[in-house]
Amino acid sequence: MYSLSELRIGFAGTPEFAATILDALIGARAEIAVVYSQPDRAAGRGRRLTASPVKQLAQSHGLTIEQPPRLQGAAAAEKLASYELDLLVVAAYGLILPQAVLDTPRLGCLNVHASLLPRWRGAAPIERAIMAGDSRTGVCIMQMEAGLDTGGVYAGISVDIAQGSTGKELHEALAVTGAQALLGVLSDFDPAACTPQDEVGATYADKLQLADTAIDWSRPADAIANQINALNDRLPARTEIDGELVNLLHAHAQDANAEVAATYTDVLPQTAKPHAPGTLVARNKKGLAIACGEGWLRVREVQLRRGKARPMPIAAALNGYPEIFRLGRCCAP
Repeated sequence: MYSLSELRIGFAGTPEFAATILDALIGARAEIAVVYSQPDRAAGRGRRLTASPVKQLAQSHGLTIEQPPRLQGAAAAEKLASYELDLLVVAAYGLILPQAVLDTPRLGCLNVHASLLPRWRGAAPIERAIMAGDSRTGVCIMQMEAGLDTGGVYAGISVDIAQGSTGKELHEALAVTGAQALLGVLSDFDPAACTPQDEVGATYADKLQLADTAIDWSRPADAIANQINALNDRLPARTEIDGELVNLLHAHAQDANAEVAATYTDVLPQTAKPHAPGTLVARNKKGLAIACGEGWLRVREVQLRRGKARPMPIAAALNGYPEIFRLGRCCAP
């Protein structure tokens, strides 16, 4: 058994999710010998090299930082070994750790993984959980091994997924939960106290691809809403309206029996046949209604590829660009 004060720790992470966890370790006065983060990347409209959130936090606390483009080869393991770590804590680092690196810290490597393992092993567990319509997810503190998120679990905390939750909101909530779970494990750390995962029920959260962003309007409204809300921060879902590419950032599904006219003031007249999936059927300052294969969708936030290309509530979009959102137009994938 080891207390947190007895452990010499390295940390590896890159985005805001990881920065929240690193901040918790700093706040708990952990001895952090080195912080690994991915190399600076071009970002923003000016494409300037920008440090990751983890690097920025580490710099503000005067921590030693390493940014190798990859961790393959003997040199990477030798460099890590030079820090004489007891543990390496990994959270959304984004680089594969080969066995030589996993074997370097005296007590191994721990991963803060944003799912209830063995469900949603892999690169995008938060988004895949929302897209699948899961009602709950969570965070596991896992022992790292060569397999993809297959190691034993030290602790897990469950979190409900509220209807309409976005990927960004769930990322923020699970980062806080992950920090809590990690500090609990490290407060009285027993390297042998992990529970092997049950392979039954294992699923994989594949890396997000551009193909995930295309909306098939023939699908049910709740499935499309889950897709939009899951992807709103990292790789937004998109549709084309009369040649204009529009990112959809936040939406709610409405039951097929819900009366559009009772919710909206500006409504497309009903025809003998149901409106085709993807048709803009109603609008007001609170939302834009789009017909789906089953039910209809209330879009609340969008992002256009014009002007400053910033996210905006639907009221601002309707006011500034009414010609794009004329009723009767049909969305294309």
